[in-house]
Amino acid sequence: MMFMHTVRSWLTVVSKCSGFNKATAQKIIQKSFTNNPHGYVCFQQRAFLKTMKIDTPEFRALFTPELEKLVQLFKKNSFDIRIAGGAVRDLLMGIQPSDLDFATTATPQQMQAMFDSEGIRTFNNKGEKHGTVTCRINDKVNFEVTTLRIDVETDGRHAQVQFTTDWQLDSERRDLTINSMFLDLDGTLYDYFGGQEDLLDKKVRFVGSAATRIQEDYLRIMRYFRFYGRIATDPNAHQEETLRAIRQNVSGLEGISGERIWVELKKILKGKHVPEIMRVMFELGINRYMGLPGNGNFQEFDRVWKECADLFPLPMTLLPALLSSDEQVLMLHKRVKMSKDELNLGLFITQHRQDDLGDEPVNYFQDLICDAAGNLDKAREKVNELVKYRNQRNILEELVAWTPPKFPVNGMRLADMGVPKGRQLAEVLSFLRGKWKESRYSLGENELLLFVEEARKKCAVK
Repeated sequence: MMFMHTVRSWLTVVSKCSGFNKATAQKIIQKSFTNNPHGYVCFQQRAFLKTMKIDTPEFRALFTPELEKLVQLFKKNSFDIRIAGGAVRDLLMGIQPSDLDFATTATPQQMQAMFDSEGIRTFNNKGEKHGTVTCRINDKVNFEVTTLRIDVETDGRHAQVQFTTDWQLDSERRDLTINSMFLDLDGTLYDYFGGQEDLLDKKVRFVGSAATRIQEDYLRIMRYFRFYGRIATDPNAHQEETLRAIRQNVSGLEGISGERIWVELKKILKGKHVPEIMRVMFELGINRYMGLPGNGNFQEFDRVWKECADLFPLPMTLLPALLSSDEQVLMLHKRVKMSKDELNLGLFITQHRQDDLGDEPVNYFQDLICDAAGNLDKAREKVNELVKYRNQRNILEELVAWTPPKFPVNGMRLADMGVPKGRQLAEVLSFLRGKWKESRYSLGENELLLFVEEARKKCAVK
């Protein structure tokens, strides 16, 4: 059910109902409502609010002594506090939330006064500008509580906010319907935009206008696909209006930091429907803003995903399938600024994915691990990911169980035996390592040192 009113009248209504001055109220109207060609604004009535009670094992498991103390403190001071966002979504899906975010009608100053009066420690004061106060209850559990707010101004990355006591206005500023719900600690769900129904229907929709929500924060393009891969059962059931809004606003991702894009992309790659989602993202032109080439190798990507998805490959195990060279891996890194380990894994995959494994693939992979410089555990992880990429699952379990041995000879021991430091010492070490590998890593230090003279003679011939 919808109804209309003139902008001038709504300036008065919003100002009186929400306590904002008319300048702020005008910004709220411009951001929250959609202008039609006749100069009117339309928005959903509060009759759209749906409530229901939940009482599930996951919900009851939330109630620790620390949470009870937090809730009672807000009640004692006549402020509402509710669970917000992702935790509500997870509870409705039967998932135990990994963390809880709370929303409240109390301002940061009021929260700080409450916590101070009870001797409760607070920290992370930088969040107060946006309404967030973090407290530590019983010196055991941290809770993050944020004042209800509206976005007065946004630049596609950051928002200037103003606090409110209106739960619907706060819900309206959130990205997706499934993330816009609140849950009272008595089990009452507050759903203003059909998020619970969308969860049941496995739909991912923006709150209100998709274009408006995206323009408030362009990273929401990435978040849409992340949640689509988590919620949807049909890999290709995107609403055309949503795809159109993304296509029209995709250039906004240019102003989003590569690190934030990388966080979301990695989560997409860990979800469902990954090949289908990546195809849509390429079709919409998102790839160029992620540092990916114009034409990804989807034949290889589909193969790798199909063959190893159940082995839970790391993101940089999958992505090289789209890439043709080390240069393209480095181009991706330049945009998203991945970690050193992630970059090394991507380069390792592209360099070894077509290697000839010979007659003994287990030996080949073990040699790759032992030949690696530096941390053997990291080398083993890279090789295990390469095994997933190549779908050598029949030997993965053996490699995972195998403990890489440490080369038993070091340069100091050879120097004590009179091997000159420098090139000759390095060549002797390399020769001994070769003998060690030939023995399948069974020779110990004393046995290997018997080959030192032979190694020195070979070096002298060179």
